Amino acid sequence: MAKIRIPAIFVGHGSPMSAEIDNYYGKQWREFGKKLTKPKAILVISAHWNIEKTAVSDLKNPKQIYDFYGFPQWLYDLKYPAKGSPELALQIKNLLAPLVQVQIDNEWGIDHGAWIPLASFFPAGDVPVLQLSLDSTKPTEFHYALGKMLRPLRDQGVLIIGSGDIVHNLRELEFEENAKPFPWAENFEKKVLQAIDGRNHKALIDYASFDSKASLAVPTAEHFLPLLYVLALQEDYDQLEYFVEGIAHGSISMMSFVLR
Repeated sequence: MAKIRIPAIFVGHGSPMSAEIDNYYGKQWREFGKKLTKPKAILVISAHWNIEKTAVSDLKNPKQIYDFYGFPQWLYDLKYPAKGSPELALQIKNLLAPLVQVQIDNEWGIDHGAWIPLASFFPAGDVPVLQLSLDSTKPTEFHYALGKMLRPLRDQGVLIIGSGDIVHNLRELEFEENAKPFPWAENFEKKVLQAIDGRNHKALIDYASFDSKASLAVPTAEHFLPLLYVLALQEDYDQLEYFVEGIAHGSISMMSFVLR
């Protein structure tokens, strides 16, 4: 039987304002979503579930988490009605068991790193969604190895999405979305893309010494780590396609790509 080639996606999710219908980045997401085949289920590794353990969500009806502050009320009124899949959660727990003891979590729902882009990719919310946490106590090598262990899911109709940002520095953020990118942000993103294009995953696993400005581009790891999960899923036959480019607010990379 031929393998089902389900894509793997890294999305630079940036600001929750990308959910706005006229937002430039949201428009790119929606255009990209029209080209996606509906998967059996979706597993999201989001920067915003960053805890001290590896856990997978298993709620049948996951709550929508509005984990952001100070935004317009319409954002808090948006609903994404996706169901969960306890059966798939258990499968993921067993799949990763050789490397880590995964905890089944029945409290976490779908955070904005997941539902904001998913509302553009699959607006009907009719695909089951689960999340896998980032264990903040583990090194980058662990996260990449865990990503490799998720590869069989792609052959079972599960779309895996890493949601973060290649460059993410809120302290340096400019108020205007179209602010000119900082040179250190552009340079770091450029080097990362060269490594992605060259399949030099080892360099990106060691991102902290990858560039002299790495501590500015990636002051904390949680937004960079989802990238490693997606790169770990890359098969020899995969074609790489960027579907969003740009650095928003001077210091937030929106770069997004798909492997298929």
